[in-house]
Amino acid sequence: MELTEYLNPETLQQLQDAFTAVGQVPIRICDSSGAALTSPSAVGADSSGAAADQSPLAAGSPATESPIMIKGEIIGRVKLDAVDPPTQVDPRVGRLIKLVTGVIARLCWRGQQLRTRVDELATRYRLTGEFTRQRDLAALLDLVSKTVVEVMGAKACSIRLLNEDGTELVMKSVANLSHEYLDKGPILVRQSLIDQEVLTTGEAVQILDLKTDPRVLYPAEAAREGIVSGLCAGLMYKDHAEGVIRVYTGKRHEFDWFEVSMLKAIAAEAGAAIVNARLYAESVRAGNIRRQLRMAGEVQRRMIPRNPPDLDGFDLAAIYVPCFELAGDFYDFIRLPDENLGVAVCDVVGKGVRASLLMAAIRASLRAHATNIYELSEVLAMVNRDLCADTLSSDFATMFYGVIDLKDRRFTYSSAGHTAPLLIREGKVDYLNTGGGVLGVIANGSWEQEAVALRSGDTILIHTDGLNEAMNFQDEPFGEARVEKAALGAIELSYDAKGIGKHVLWEMRRFAGLQTRFDDLTLVTVRVL
Repeated sequence: MELTEYLNPETLQQLQDAFTAVGQVPIRICDSSGAALTSPSAVGADSSGAAADQSPLAAGSPATESPIMIKGEIIGRVKLDAVDPPTQVDPRVGRLIKLVTGVIARLCWRGQQLRTRVDELATRYRLTGEFTRQRDLAALLDLVSKTVVEVMGAKACSIRLLNEDGTELVMKSVANLSHEYLDKGPILVRQSLIDQEVLTTGEAVQILDLKTDPRVLYPAEAAREGIVSGLCAGLMYKDHAEGVIRVYTGKRHEFDWFEVSMLKAIAAEAGAAIVNARLYAESVRAGNIRRQLRMAGEVQRRMIPRNPPDLDGFDLAAIYVPCFELAGDFYDFIRLPDENLGVAVCDVVGKGVRASLLMAAIRASLRAHATNIYELSEVLAMVNRDLCADTLSSDFATMFYGVIDLKDRRFTYSSAGHTAPLLIREGKVDYLNTGGGVLGVIANGSWEQEAVALRSGDTILIHTDGLNEAMNFQDEPFGEARVEKAALGAIELSYDAKGIGKHVLWEMRRFAGLQTRFDDLTLVTVRVL
């Protein structure tokens, strides 16, 4: 670089004029090759610019020029200007030239430092935008490590993030470090005094010599890598440590306050960007999961009959209200030989994905056995064996299964631990509770069945516990008594099967208000015409 890249010609001319006037010596400021950058200054000029009498130079040392140097590089020269007639040089002239050289060098050095700081601040501003825009965590960390090396003029940089339990710092990104150095071994927080200090205090820690500092875990590996000094700062976000960033130099170096504050500032910005990148990744994963759940919910809902079958002499309706995208409840109408129709309502333990998978398995098992086995109790026994064979004892379900004989107007049923359906006849309520225990607990369990002769005007209301156990804001359940009252009220109003189900559901919702539902709800209504 040349002198004019640090100071403009006008400033150099002013400096020359001032020193010439003070020292009464004609000096010139030149470039590194010795070519003059300024015009001659009048010796003895006062502040008004008028020239004074010039005194002859006394005899002495012949030193007539001195180089201006920055970091060992000559960027310019200060020379004694030629005088006419030639005179001997006073020894003090050499000291004056060296003084002028030193002043100009310091001005250039400070200008360079200021320019460097401005560039670093501009880089921080640029990085803030880049960190904010970057969504991929790996790409973000690579950007940080490369940028730190570039901005701080360092030899290398590494970034380690804490593992899930916060016991180890795992390498996530490097710049200019070899694979041999990266494979040197793990960094356990409990063993690294440097990282403990950084992570607990949030302050940067300097390492003047990686080979001799007793806190360094791998000094020999650092020596082989050619890294000497280091600066370590925490990747912090709201006083919470995410990891550690280290910058290394190839020779002994003591980082100044600005370099320390620069690394801490970059680390803080990177810490926030890391959290944002993780949150973005989590939101993307959550969005993918939500889409998958919606798709699974659509598939599950296709397993539920869209409309009940039309039967001579019977009016059927169903209501299905899942709590989440995926439900554990289901109902089904199964066409059977000899003008029979199977009616099933099932409630699987739990909610969400687990319950929905069990629901699909139970439905498939029920359909497979119901079409081949006449006895209802045996159908439930086979479904139970299938469930016990493929699941844990904690995976169980309740089920009510009945068959309507259309010719004889008879209803045969069996309940596997399910909420007892209501049989409403002539204003009175009876419960259909014959059966046995829940499905999926005891592999060799057995169930009883019962046949009920149906009459015109009879209504059967089959539901899951999402109806009677619905809570209001006083933590009071809707209860069977209110279910009875709502069903009787709908029948008195001469509602059809669909209207009865809607009326019961409306009464439950009116009771619960805006209280959050925590269970699926299924309601099947059968009216005998």
